[in-house]
Amino acid sequence: MRVMAPAETVLPVLGPLPLSEREFSLFQMLVEREAGIHLGPSKQALLVGRLSRRVRALGLTSFGAYYRFVTARGNEAERVRMIDCLCTNETHFFREPEHFAFLRQRVFPEWTRRAAQGLMARRVRVWSAGCSTGEEPYSLAMELLSHFPPDSGWEVEVLATDLSTWALERARQGLWPMEKAASIPRPLLRAFMLKGVRSQEGWMQAGPELREVLRFARVNLNDERGWPQGPFELVFCRNVLIYFGAQARAQALGALLRRLPPTGYLFLGHAESLTGTAESARCVAPNVYCARGSPPAGTRPT
Repeated sequence: MRVMAPAETVLPVLGPLPLSEREFSLFQMLVEREAGIHLGPSKQALLVGRLSRRVRALGLTSFGAYYRFVTARGNEAERVRMIDCLCTNETHFFREPEHFAFLRQRVFPEWTRRAAQGLMARRVRVWSAGCSTGEEPYSLAMELLSHFPPDSGWEVEVLATDLSTWALERARQGLWPMEKAASIPRPLLRAFMLKGVRSQEGWMQAGPELREVLRFARVNLNDERGWPQGPFELVFCRNVLIYFGAQARAQALGALLRRLPPTGYLFLGHAESLTGTAESARCVAPNVYCARGSPPAGTRPT
C-alpha cells in the first residue's frame, strides 16, 4: 500500500519570509543547542526555505514570532518539528560499497573464527546512528542475515536511530519505490525484499526476516543521556556529524567509540574523519576506526 503523507491544510504558494541577521543568529544557537547541527552563514537561505511554510502554517507572520513560539516553555514538540524540517535525509541502499566489502572480507570471517574458538558469543549488535529513511540499517540487516542466518545459531540485532521523526516513520514502514531496488545486490533483493502487486505495484517492502532483527528509536546524537547502551560490534554513523559544530562532533565521536568493544568498528562517511578529535582511535580502513590498541581484524586478541 502506498504511504500517503498526513493531511495538512493547503496553503497558498507565497514567497519566503524575511529573516534578519539577528534572528538567524538566534536560530543558529537554538539549533546547535538542540541538535548539535551547526548552521553556517551559507545556510541562512536553507533555514528560510525549510521553515517559512511551517511559520505560516502556525498563523505566524515573522521568524521572530516563530522563535518566541518555538522556545516557549512546553513547546518541546514544536522544537522537534523544527529540527525535522531542517534535517537532510539523503541516503540509498548499500551506500559506500567498500564498507560492505570490508564487512564481508575482514569482519565476518573474523567473527566466525572467534566464535568457533569460544572467544565471541554468537550474538551481534549493530547501531545505525543517523539511519534516515532506513536504507542503511536494512542494508546492514540483509548483509548480516545472508552470512549469519537464524538457523546458524547467530543472533543479530540492528538498532536504527535518527533525530527526524518523519524519517524514522518512513524507516519503520520499510517501503520504497521499486527504482530503489537497483542499488541492492540481486541475491539479497530476491532473498529479503517483497515485490508489490496490484495496488502496491511499483513498490517493494522489507520482508519479515529483516523486520525481525530491526528496531527503531529516536536518538539525539547531541545528548548522550538518551543514547542506547553498548556494546555494539559495529556502529555506522555516516554523513551525520559533518553537520555538527566542532565541539559537538568531538563529544559525539568520543561517545560512539565508548559504545564499541575492543574488537568493534566505527564507520564514518567519506567526508568525515577522526583526525584531531579522537586520539583513542586508529584507522583500519578508509573511514573505518577501532579503539587504539585493539587487535586488527585477522589477529587473535590477547
